Amino acid sequence: MKPLNLVMSAFGPYAERVELPIHQLGGSGLFLITGDTGAGKTTIFDAIAFALYGEASGSVRTIDTLRSDFAKPDTKTYVEFEFLNKGQQYKLIRNPKYERPKKKGIGFVNENADATLILPTGEVITGNNRVTDKVIDLLGIDFRQFKQIAMIAQGEFLKLLHAESKERADIFRKVFNTDIYQNIQDILKRCEKDLKEQCDKSERSILQYVDGIVCDKDNGNYVLISELMIRRSIHGTAQIIELLNKLITEDTVTYCQDRKRSEINSQSIIAQAQ
Repeated sequence: MKPLNLVMSAFGPYAERVELPIHQLGGSGLFLITGDTGAGKTTIFDAIAFALYGEASGSVRTIDTLRSDFAKPDTKTYVEFEFLNKGQQYKLIRNPKYERPKKKGIGFVNENADATLILPTGEVITGNNRVTDKVIDLLGIDFRQFKQIAMIAQGEFLKLLHAESKERADIFRKVFNTDIYQNIQDILKRCEKDLKEQCDKSERSILQYVDGIVCDKDNGNYVLISELMIRRSIHGTAQIIELLNKLITEDTVTYCQDRKRSEINSQSIIAQAQ
């Protein structure tokens, strides 16, 4: 966000309409605002913060005290603020709630707080809350974050320094639009969690099958298989499968031999019976 022009009317110490053509300061982005105490330096920041969010920049002033005590009764209190955001120009007009003279008769009435935002397309958004919500959407930061990173009032810099690490990370993530990387990180974490759960489930299933292995103690591979079963580690799965394939092959051969002998014996018994 780059300020272009600021108008303050009956705002803070400025009793009349005062215009600051900020764009005339050039494009270097670095300049000094100086003056005596009470000259209205902080009020400039108050005006920008108020135009954007309807709040003062510091914690000393409140929006109820923004109207100038030196203003004439019929002078309106408002702030106009023009700025660039992502190469497009916007204009804000906002006024706080204050008392003004009645248009008819004697006495005062309350002027309600209001705001207007003119978009680059010419579309006009009105209403305090709607304008503030749109500004937050445009800039990507709310008022509290704006105070901490874009316009730190006097004596409030330590609040950013002392903020929690997570809070600072959230602020800078929004400022530099790095949410996409946080989203990718979150997605990868969820994928890692899902894959780990699947891996753990598969590991438990493998160990359950390993526990169910039965091997004849007379078999030459019994000792080695027993040792692998005691370890209960999936890292020995390949070796166990290799040994099981040997056992299956041996059992198949034994089964075929026994079946052949059984058939011979059956034929011999039938022959004797006849």
